[in-house]
Amino acid sequence: MDVNLAKTFLEVVASGSFIAAADRLHLTQAAVSARIRTLESQLKRPLFVRNKAGARLTSAGERFARYATTMVQLWEGACRQVALPVGRASGFSIGGEFSLWYPLLADLLIWMHAESYETAITADVDAPARLLERVQEGSLDLAVLHNPPQRSDLVCELLIEEKLIQVTTDPKGRIDPNEYVFVDWGPEFAVNHQAAFPKLSIAPLSISLGPLALTFILSVGGAGYFRIGGAQPFLADGRLHRVSRAPEFSYSTYAIYATGREDDVMQRVLKGLRLVASGHERAGIPPAIGARALSRNLSQRSPSKKRRKSARGTGSAIVAQND
Repeated sequence: MDVNLAKTFLEVVASGSFIAAADRLHLTQAAVSARIRTLESQLKRPLFVRNKAGARLTSAGERFARYATTMVQLWEGACRQVALPVGRASGFSIGGEFSLWYPLLADLLIWMHAESYETAITADVDAPARLLERVQEGSLDLAVLHNPPQRSDLVCELLIEEKLIQVTTDPKGRIDPNEYVFVDWGPEFAVNHQAAFPKLSIAPLSISLGPLALTFILSVGGAGYFRIGGAQPFLADGRLHRVSRAPEFSYSTYAIYATGREDDVMQRVLKGLRLVASGHERAGIPPAIGARALSRNLSQRSPSKKRRKSARGTGSAIVAQND
């Protein structure tokens, strides 16, 4: 079977319609329909019920979906393993939201460089929905996301139990509505924020990236909601102040990967993620120390042949991508 047929099938399932799938695959609707007809002919079963609302799976389609996912994941994994750089024993691809790369995932790359020098790594930055889709389709081994939706075919492992807190640059902890910055932490946060602060939800400035919003209010003044880990250093040095009686909102970080992935490389990456996450989940710990401190200490106490190889430049091959 052509793996592109399975990919097209999964795209129709994810988008809910042939038209949306065609747009996302950069194909015509006729081409998508032709691929699905070919697949249905090979399986000798109809896979979708088409109507004005879109397309929904038949019982045969529901049964095939699990196998299609596995098929695509195996193909994508095979492509990555065949294309390994010379001298690397394995490959691994990891993606994360932009706001999570520094410091959490930057620390993971440093940890991998020290502890898994034989692994070639591809690092991606992308939108949460796209990262989730790529894990499901098999083109990405693991994604690190904030509050992802639950999916039956994916493992969703909690890494950091984070809180969003309201802070201000005003020493008395006051908020000026004219200087309030609404930081878009996702749909769940938007609903909770609207309920708690209906007059502040339509702010003069809205920013979808937390670090950018934090840089802004530290430069010109203002208030908004930020991750407690990101705000802590500035609360400690007096540049930010907690707003009294403001509610806290959950904003946890999860590792997402395919069910059944128990290979050595996945376990090694998860071990590294858990280690560096443990240095970020406690308020008061300076940012970006987890893997850097671990790597430095390990290098000092273990001057082994492996470590000397890494020092000569044979560390993990890392390809960073910003999609």
